[in-house]
Amino acid sequence: MTLRDITSKITKAEAKAGREAGSVSLIAVSKVQPNGRVEAVLEEGHRVFGENKVQEAAGKWPAFRERFENIELHLIGPLQTNKTRQAMELADSIHTLDRPKLANTMARIAQEIGKCPDLFIQVNTGEEEQKAGVLPMDADGFIAECLALDLPVKGLMCIPPVEEEAALHFALLAKIAKRNGLQGLSMGMSSDFEKAIALGATHVRVGSAIFGDRVVG
Repeated sequence: MTLRDITSKITKAEAKAGREAGSVSLIAVSKVQPNGRVEAVLEEGHRVFGENKVQEAAGKWPAFRERFENIELHLIGPLQTNKTRQAMELADSIHTLDRPKLANTMARIAQEIGKCPDLFIQVNTGEEEQKAGVLPMDADGFIAECLALDLPVKGLMCIPPVEEEAALHFALLAKIAKRNGLQGLSMGMSSDFEKAIALGATHVRVGSAIFGDRVVG
């Protein structure tokens, strides 16, 4: 599958859901991908990318930003508190705000550096012990806490359990966002982004379907 195939599917899914063309942002997940593959996608004109690790992003994107304009970088992996400043200086959006300590750290650093990326709160919709994210029952309180800190919370993010129907989790995330007045929904990956778009996703995260299988070594 190619970048063009994915963007075509997104356009069709938007139309089918009765949504405005271009209302969904495609985040090309470039984690663990060789620079050559990332560069090829940049050469095609795509500008929105996602990385899991701050260290990997820091080693890759400053150089690309010198060569390509208007890059939008999203951090979509779990964020350690001690990497917060680096993440905030590097990324345009962070999708994994998931605990009070991190929220307080972000608020303090935002005051110090005079800026803050757009933020998405990660919700652990499947209540999985091994997965990051605030539990659904705690989401309303945590959203209110983050907004009280003047953090620019744009929406919510989730990663559904692999063995469960993703649409149920997307619907739950959309419901939590709606009752809290949040517009952004970061949900849907290579295998289920069309379902996510039908249920209101504003950002879909697609990696292997664009770049091919990850290179690990």
